[in-house]
Amino acid sequence: MSIADNIFISNCKDILENGVWDTDRDVRPRWEDGSPAHTIKKFGIVNRYDLSKEFPILTLRRTYLKTSVDELLWIWQAKSNNIKDLRGHIWDQWADENGSIGKAYGYQLGIKHHYKEGDMDQVDRVLYDLKNNPGSRRIMTNIYNFADLSEMALYPCAYSMTFNVSGNTLNAILNQRSQDMLAANNWNVCQYAVLTMMLAQVSGLVPGELMHVIADAHIYDRHVPIIERLIEKEPKPAPKFTLDASIDDFYKFTRDSFTLENYEYHEFNEKIPVAV
Repeated sequence: MSIADNIFISNCKDILENGVWDTDRDVRPRWEDGSPAHTIKKFGIVNRYDLSKEFPILTLRRTYLKTSVDELLWIWQAKSNNIKDLRGHIWDQWADENGSIGKAYGYQLGIKHHYKEGDMDQVDRVLYDLKNNPGSRRIMTNIYNFADLSEMALYPCAYSMTFNVSGNTLNAILNQRSQDMLAANNWNVCQYAVLTMMLAQVSGLVPGELMHVIADAHIYDRHVPIIERLIEKEPKPAPKFTLDASIDDFYKFTRDSFTLENYEYHEFNEKIPVAV
């Protein structure tokens, strides 16, 4: 059975059984009708996914992997902050009339910084160090730039990646301040699993563990019945994920640079309300 499914079920059960509601306070998020979007949450959830054994995609319902990779490449390859450069529409509600989400996400990764080896942005620095300084304990990115928060349409949720090479294995930690378990959890897990695998391949390494650290793992009030029905389903076997082995340049990966074989999933037709 899919390890990702089992982790997701365990997380959601823990939140529902042992979590804390925020109904005793005012909250920022609102539903489309203007009602406050309250949550039940657990603090400090840590999950580990061994990418050498299984690709961590849900089978309880379908995760649209190509669309999630589109967003990943928009942030990490294009380093864009404009939704006109993105195929999907998940950022539409946060963009201004010109399509910009402000100085957020890809904008931060694309800022060049000065090093003794030359000027590089955060992504290029990671690529450089994985190839030239794999023993470094400083291979990381961070897009939670306090100086620019006031000019971001949304503060970054998944804000930091730390990469660590052990032998010829690339491991990674994804730090996330906030996680909507129903709408975004597996979306982010799949994205950063793919990122780790892409970086490993172009650096002559093999992918190892992805650790996902979530400060505030929550389920919205209107998502609770959906989650309860979802986690009653029986997980299916995980599919096989394969990257195009001919690619040795991070910037040449596309949404079509991978295959997902035998992806079986439960049909899921419920509309997920999104709080803004």
